Amino acid sequence: MKTIKIKYFSDVEKIRKIDKGDWIDLRAAETVSLKRGEYKLIPLGVGMILPQGYEAHIVPRSSTFKNFGIIQTNHMGVIDESYCGDNDQWQFPAFALRDTVINKNDRICQFRIVRKQPEIEFEITESLSDASRGGFGSTGKS
Repeated sequence: MKTIKIKYFSDVEKIRKIDKGDWIDLRAAETVSLKRGEYKLIPLGVGMILPQGYEAHIVPRSSTFKNFGIIQTNHMGVIDESYCGDNDQWQFPAFALRDTVINKNDRICQFRIVRKQPEIEFEITESLSDASRGGFGSTGKS
């Protein structure tokens, strides 16, 4: 089991230990009002020291758009182990598609800790394989 040091920048609800496989909810660290078309980095009230060789992937919760009318502008945030300074608070880049209010402690996104991609090398080739799946977007078609 890995241990992750976490700093709280505000009095958001604390993150608890989880069993493997689950995404971990993150909360807005302040109340935010957005008008349609506005953008804001919403502070999440936490910063962490991730284990060497790991990174955090941050994505919206499945209910975030329905409940708040916001989308994450970069579609998935990646926080690597170097983002661990005393002022490195995690944030959620939100774009409002309608007028909305996100209250402090509302669950707006989730994260998962994953191993970073291993070092890889690329080799140029003229052929990939004799098998073809049928082209882009062909999964499940006969």
